Amino acid sequence: MGQEEFNQEYREEELINYLGKYITAHKKSAIDNVLEKRTRFFTVVLEDIFKPHNASAVLRTCDCFGIQDIHLIEKKDTYKINPFVTRGAAQWVDLHKYFKTDGSAVDDCFRRLRSEGYTIYGTSPASNSLSIHDLPILPNQKLALVFGNEHEGISEEVKSKVDGLAHIPMQGFTESFNISVSASIFLYELIKRANYMKIPNFNLTEKEQAELRLRWYKVIVPHADIHERYFRQQIQNL
Repeated sequence: MGQEEFNQEYREEELINYLGKYITAHKKSAIDNVLEKRTRFFTVVLEDIFKPHNASAVLRTCDCFGIQDIHLIEKKDTYKINPFVTRGAAQWVDLHKYFKTDGSAVDDCFRRLRSEGYTIYGTSPASNSLSIHDLPILPNQKLALVFGNEHEGISEEVKSKVDGLAHIPMQGFTESFNISVSASIFLYELIKRANYMKIPNFNLTEKEQAELRLRWYKVIVPHADIHERYFRQQIQNL
C-alpha cells in the first residue's frame, strides 16, 4: 500500500469514528453484525423485470440473505424502486444497472461478472437444467444467478451465454414460483450450503466492510453531509 492510499484509508477511518459519535451503540452494533455476514460470493442478476414491485421484492430478499450486489439488465423495461416493498433495503445494497441502445446489455453485465470471477447460471425449468440441489458450489468460484421476467423467464440470449441452467424441482402442476419466491428459495439453499462448507473469503474483506460502514453511517446520521464537510475542513487545517 502506497503512502497516499494509506493516508486516504486513515482519513476514512477517522471519518467513520467521527460520524459514529452521532449513532447509538445499539445501531452501531447492528451494523457490525450485518457487515460480518455480508457477501459478494453470490450475486443476483435480474433481466428486464416487467413489474417493479417484483424486482423490489427480490432486492429486499437479497438484503435479508446478506447479498450485497444486485445486477439489473434493462432492455424494454427500466427498474424503479418501490419503497413500500423494499422497506428501505435499497439503502443497504448495491444496484448495478446495464442498458444499451446498441450492442448488448447482457454482454456488458456478463463481461463484468466474469472479470470479477463469477460463474453464471440462469434459472430455468428447461429439461437440461440442474436441480438447485445439484448446483455446484466451489470454494474458489463465485456464483451469479440470473432471473428472468415474469412472462417469459430468462431470454434466449441469456440462455446461450450463461455457464449453465438451474431450476427448483416442482411437485405441482405449476411450472415455477414467482420471481421473489424463486430468489428466496435459491438463496436460502446456497447460503445454507456455503455456511456448511465454511468457504474461505465468503464474507466481505475488512476494507469492503469499512467502505460500507462509512456509507451506511452517512445514511443514518442526520445532515451527514454537513458533518463530513466540517470534518474534512478540520483535517485540512491541521
